[in-house]
Amino acid sequence: MMDVAGEKNIDVAYVAHLARLRLSEEETAVFQKQLEGIVGYVNKVREIDTTGVEPTAHGRSVQNVFREDMAREGLTTEEVLRNAPAQRDGLFVVPKIVE
Repeated sequence: MMDVAGEKNIDVAYVAHLARLRLSEEETAVFQKQLEGIVGYVNKVREIDTTGVEPTAHGRSVQNVFREDMAREGLTTEEVLRNAPAQRDGLFVVPKIVE
């Protein structure tokens, strides 16, 4: 059986070894069969003719429900610094955190 990339079968025992997983022979056989089924299904899906089908990120149409992004007047420096616990030369003064 060929995998998705058209290469030889994926060797579950080898992949388990790389992942440092200890699988029994029975587990390896089960996982090998499951993996071959998955790869077979992916290969079958790849056979579908998708010519003229737009790529989508969602199964349904999605639209933005947020308000329109419009520039507005911001706060002045004085308004921003009005509630600052400490300020100097038009900037916030914060505690030193580097020792």
